[in-house]
Amino acid sequence: MSSPTVQRPDDELISAWLDGEVEGADCERVQAWLRDHPEDAAMVRLWAADREAMRARLASALDEPVPERLTQTVWQARRGARAGLAWLQAAMAAGLFLAGALVGSLWLRQGPELAAEAPRWTQRAAVAHAVFAPEERHPVEVSVRTGDAAQQREQEQHLARWLTRRLAVDVKLYDLGDHGYELVGGRLLTDANGPSAQLMYQDRAGQRVTVYLRKADQDVPAAFRYERSGNLGLFYWVDGHCGYALVGPQPREQLLALAQSIHRQDLQTDGASTPSR
Repeated sequence: MSSPTVQRPDDELISAWLDGEVEGADCERVQAWLRDHPEDAAMVRLWAADREAMRARLASALDEPVPERLTQTVWQARRGARAGLAWLQAAMAAGLFLAGALVGSLWLRQGPELAAEAPRWTQRAAVAHAVFAPEERHPVEVSVRTGDAAQQREQEQHLARWLTRRLAVDVKLYDLGDHGYELVGGRLLTDANGPSAQLMYQDRAGQRVTVYLRKADQDVPAAFRYERSGNLGLFYWVDGHCGYALVGPQPREQLLALAQSIHRQDLQTDGASTPSR
């Protein structure tokens, strides 16, 4: 007799479970499903990382006073209409909600150190780093740090060919040894309109940095920008047919040196100009 088909919990239930709002049998069902379905478990880790990044960015807004202009508007309307206290509380609550939405939309448009509007894929690069960089056992999908030197070279060639084929752009494995970083490996990711990739590097102290790669959108300028996302720094640029985002907790100057090294290695084939501060 065949076992009954287990139905996948819907996204609303999974989201509620992530927020600690699900108990009993539903809680057990979600946990069992995520244990048996690593793709959904990875999706939930992305949700959690995105949530924590949003909380870190907006935490200070909770302590900010209600804007004076909004307060005056509410009080003037109350005096004019002679409305009751309940109306005032509802209006101010709505005002706070709108103010929070405004802060959130500004965060999506511009980081605190970003001079121009950042493309959305840079946030996906930061989230991918936050999810996979802390991993101990499975930080990458294809590891190049196993076996002897010949096996490592074979794995490197396999990784570069595989990601190049999937992204439809030339994916290179950069040599960051002069800066103390060795390639750990890489993985295939999803972007808004197709596949993307992540290369991971690590120094002797175990600190990691990732390079996010994606096929560039049409008519996108080759801007070179820096921003912060929580405790992560991020340099991103578009060169030729590929978009790059270098992400890590390292200081700005160290990330800049790594980004310039990556770009110089690309110059060997495409002849573009080196990014500067």
